[in-house]
Amino acid sequence: MSHGNVTITADLVRDLLREQHPDLADRPVRLGAKGWDNQLWRLGDDLAVRLPWATESADVLLRKEHAWVPGLAQRLPLPVPVPQRLGEPAELFPRSWIVTTWVPGTPADHAPATRAVEAAEALAAFLSALHRPAPDGAPAGRSRGGPLGERAGEFTERLAAAVELELVADPAAVRAVWDDAVAAADWAGPPVWLHGDLHAANILTADGTFCGVIDFGDLCAGDPATDLAAVWALLPDGAAETFHAAYRPGVGGGTDPATLRRARGWALLAALSGILIGEAGTTGRPGGKQSWGPPAHSAMRRLLETAG
Repeated sequence: MSHGNVTITADLVRDLLREQHPDLADRPVRLGAKGWDNQLWRLGDDLAVRLPWATESADVLLRKEHAWVPGLAQRLPLPVPVPQRLGEPAELFPRSWIVTTWVPGTPADHAPATRAVEAAEALAAFLSALHRPAPDGAPAGRSRGGPLGERAGEFTERLAAAVELELVADPAAVRAVWDDAVAAADWAGPPVWLHGDLHAANILTADGTFCGVIDFGDLCAGDPATDLAAVWALLPDGAAETFHAAYRPGVGGGTDPATLRRARGWALLAALSGILIGEAGTTGRPGGKQSWGPPAHSAMRRLLETAG
C-alpha cells in the first residue's frame, strides 16, 4: 500500500491524527478500502480517513470535497461522506488528506440493487436534489459535464481496445449508440451540480436498494446527462421508466429527449471503461478491478437492447 516512498499503515494514520487532530487519535483504525485515488481507513464506528495513494490529482480532489460537500450534503436524501477535518501535508505524509463521516453499505459492484422500484426512486430523489444550478466559482470537472463530443477520442480508443480483446460482440451497434448521442443537442440550461462519477463502486446498497453515495472527488458543474448515465449503469432491468417518472431536478422539470440521448453516450463511455478495467482485474493486470466488469457488461447490454 504505497505511493512513491510513503507506505500507508494504521500506525501512520494514528501518527497523523496525533499530530494534527489529537482528539481523534485514540480511536480504532483499520483499513476500509483501496480506491482509485485514495485509501480509506475506518476511524472508529462513525468516521473515516481518506489519504491519496494512487494518483497525483487526489490532493486537489480531497480539498474540493472538503470545501463543497458539507454544504451540498444538507439537501441530499441519501447519506454521503461529509468532510469533518482537513489534514495538511507534513513531514510524516507530504499530501493533503481528510476525515469524513462513515457511510455504511456495500458498494454496488459487489451487491447490485435488486429492488427495481425502490432503487429507481432513491436514485431519482438523490439526483433531483443534487441537480440544482451551481454557483459561480463551482469547480469544473476532469472532462466531466462538458460536451460529449469532446470525449470522442477516448470513446474510439476504448472501443478499439475492447474489440481487440473480444469484449464487445457488435462494435457497429456500439458505435451507432455513440453517434446518436453525440448528434444530440448540447445542454442549453445552466450548469448544475454533478457527482461526476456515479459508477457501481461509488454507490452503496443495503436490502436491495441504494443507501448512500460516496467519493465526490469529481464533483463539478455541467450537463446533467453525465450523471444520468447512472440509469443504465446502476439500476436493475426495467427500472428506467420509474426513474424518469420520479426525476424532478431544479431545472427543466425532467429529462428532455436530447439529454437522454447524451446520457446514453456517457453511459456507453463508462461501460467501455468498466469492461476494460474488469478484464484487467480478471487477468491480473495493473489497475484492474474484477468487480467492475459485470455491472459494465450489464450496462452495455441495456444500452444496446434499448437502442433506436
